[in-house]
Amino acid sequence: MTDPITVVPFEFDPGRTHLVRARWLRGTGCPTNATTFDGSTSTSFSDPACNALAGGGDPKDSPGKNEGLLLVKTGPTTNDAAAGADLKGVKGITLTELGYDIRKTTDPVNPAGSHCGAGAPRFNVVLADGSLHFVGCRSPTPVFTTGGSVAWQRLRWGAVELALATPPIPPASVVKSIAIVFDEGTDIGLEFIGLAVLDNIDVNGTLVGRGPGN
Repeated sequence: MTDPITVVPFEFDPGRTHLVRARWLRGTGCPTNATTFDGSTSTSFSDPACNALAGGGDPKDSPGKNEGLLLVKTGPTTNDAAAGADLKGVKGITLTELGYDIRKTTDPVNPAGSHCGAGAPRFNVVLADGSLHFVGCRSPTPVFTTGGSVAWQRLRWGAVELALATPPIPPASVVKSIAIVFDEGTDIGLEFIGLAVLDNIDVNGTLVGRGPGN
């Protein structure tokens, strides 16, 4: 039986600068089967980027706390610190797809919303042979969809995109470990915001939209 995939936040801060933060937080994720209330009536609400037509979200987080993964780095990128999350339960899988939902408008290069750089947030993928590979938010270019949403995008890196990673991830590659790393600060554009909100972390089509640390 395959172990369930969990996404566990971490903070790397050897200098104790206290300028990074990684945490699952209620109410920050892409809403799937959420509920709004206008003072008298409750109404079901799903964002078009993660509704049923888009493939939905993590069924264990919907309906529920609507958790999102907040990753923050305040200050200069040169600070030796990073926010991130370890993906547990991926050792030994054959990698076919990575992805996540990101709180950002229109497309990955729009300056509005979460930081989406060539280097962060990124997947650090270590294969069974020990080789390290990088899959950044804008490099390689993901396949992205919004479903008409003005708040969220769904980003995907399939076999074609993974073959353009740095260095390339060959087809049928077996995984040793995967982590999400956010180490670009407020001095890096296009956004100059130093934070990203992610949800529905995708590994081979399995979506994880909640985790420890809420």
